[in-house]
Amino acid sequence: MAQPPIFSLEGVALQQGGRWLFGGPTPTSGAAPIDLHVLPADRLALIGRNGAGKTTLLRLITGRIEADRGQRRVKPGTRIVFLEQEPDFSPYATLMDFALGGEDAPATHEVEAIAGQLGIDMSRPAATASGGEKRRAAIARALAQEPDLLLLDEPTNHLDIGAIDWLEDWLGRYRGAFITISHDRTFLSRLTRATLWLDRGTLRRKEVGFGGYEAWEESVYAEEARAAERLDAKLKIEAHWLERGVTARRKRNQGRLEKLHQMRAARAAMISGAGTAKLKLASDDDFKSKSVIVAEGISKTFGDRAVIKPFSLRIQNGDRIGIVGANGAGKTTLLRLLTKELEPDTGTVTHARTLSGVMIDQQRKLLEPNATLRQILAEGGDWVDVRGVRKHVMAYLKDFLFDPSLVDTKVGILSGGERSRLLLAREFARTANLLVLDEPTNDLDLETLDLLQEVIADFDGTVLIVSHDRDFLDRTVTVTLGLDGSGRVDIVAGGFADWEAKRKPAQATARTSQRARDDVTTTAQRGGNDKPPAAGAKLSYKDQRDYELLPARIAELEAAIARGEALLSDPDLYIKDPQRFATISQGIANARAEKDAAEERWLMLAEMVEG
Repeated sequence: MAQPPIFSLEGVALQQGGRWLFGGPTPTSGAAPIDLHVLPADRLALIGRNGAGKTTLLRLITGRIEADRGQRRVKPGTRIVFLEQEPDFSPYATLMDFALGGEDAPATHEVEAIAGQLGIDMSRPAATASGGEKRRAAIARALAQEPDLLLLDEPTNHLDIGAIDWLEDWLGRYRGAFITISHDRTFLSRLTRATLWLDRGTLRRKEVGFGGYEAWEESVYAEEARAAERLDAKLKIEAHWLERGVTARRKRNQGRLEKLHQMRAARAAMISGAGTAKLKLASDDDFKSKSVIVAEGISKTFGDRAVIKPFSLRIQNGDRIGIVGANGAGKTTLLRLLTKELEPDTGTVTHARTLSGVMIDQQRKLLEPNATLRQILAEGGDWVDVRGVRKHVMAYLKDFLFDPSLVDTKVGILSGGERSRLLLAREFARTANLLVLDEPTNDLDLETLDLLQEVIADFDGTVLIVSHDRDFLDRTVTVTLGLDGSGRVDIVAGGFADWEAKRKPAQATARTSQRARDDVTTTAQRGGNDKPPAAGAKLSYKDQRDYELLPARIAELEAAIARGEALLSDPDLYIKDPQRFATISQGIANARAEKDAAEERWLMLAEMVEG
């Protein structure tokens, strides 16, 4: 028998900023009122463009704002917890004060247990804490409240790879329901089982995880276009320019991905066997003539810590270089060394004479809130110089997914994601042959990420990218520089997945050991007596069977994933058969989740066997 929902919105409509964001008072005023039912173990991705009302919907669910029409129903005893994108730390002296402040404060020992697993010092002053430290503190507070329904607004923002892995692992074992807004495709694909799509005031639901979302979206837009054509509704078709652009963009991006794979293959041939120290080409003279940044034996030490140990790198014109690693591993230091903002302790960095760069950093320089989009992009005029080519400001806005009618709108009323998109539009217009992006994906919706990938692929020069967004790197970069915190820089042809594959055995072992330590810590905090399996302990019959059979099952899953990815490499598949595309995508996501669990289970058993 199906379980009843723990939360419902029924016939909800909301007016905001003089317009109906959801529904309206009459059938002609806007989209239909919203209905939403959340079941006890739902894992829901909430998808929609910046400004569609995703965060507002989460606030409606929490009860922080009231709808103009409709009913909000909560099953008695249900605890709803909201992890905000930008929580207010200003009233609190320390991160712990924040975690224990407000209504429904969690128990101190619960916060300490989770904070210990996340590696955050909760005694740190809130005023001087970094974005990553604040995000960890907010996560510790939210999870320690033991929610029945957890609302997550961009939970991976400001987190490094290790913290994202930990959060994914926690949510994978979490028994309650959650709804998450995220631009992180990998995070969404691994965790969600159903999708809520908020589009033009309408909320749709489909029982397919994020892996099948894009095929579903394509099918909805295709049906709308067919309906519009049947009715000869030219105005309606014109209103769908964004949606039709999505389809065309994704098809173009399939071709760009094929080109990216070719570039990676060529780069792989240049990398030395060790994967470090330097890149080489069959014709070294030809390589040197195309080099735009040459680092020879560079290193950097702060105090007693070697942040960057000596390494060499030649970056060619057209390279897309991704820099990844945990917070504090040295990513920004490496970036500053390569861009000559920072002098190395040893070695040299040489730039081509023609190199000129634009940097878009993670702090996102504030845009004047009273300025209009026209003033930001065209200094109040009608034309924008886009890398030396004149383009009408309204056409350029359209390129960056803005409604051209917003040209004289003030920046102050834009959402955070829309402001980020506007900043990208302004910076990409500048004439440069080096583009430096520091955490460019924060606050961007999925459509803007598609656009950003397209612009980077078409950029004539060289791109340096610091990012924790695994899917974005896999779709964008030709070479990954991976930092593990020891000062070593690994050079790997390909994206994040290629770097992860290289370091996965050690990483998986460390994660298994850390989980065992976490379990001990949590048990001790709660006063329990549970103990992890002792090293060298005799295996039970089931454990012994798993130890013997799991390697074969892991190999089967890897083969299934490879077959699925080979099928998805067909750029026309989602156009020809969107349902098959969705089925294959979901199958890959399920196989990856099972493989990860199987690998961790086998590693735990191996530690027991080996003592």
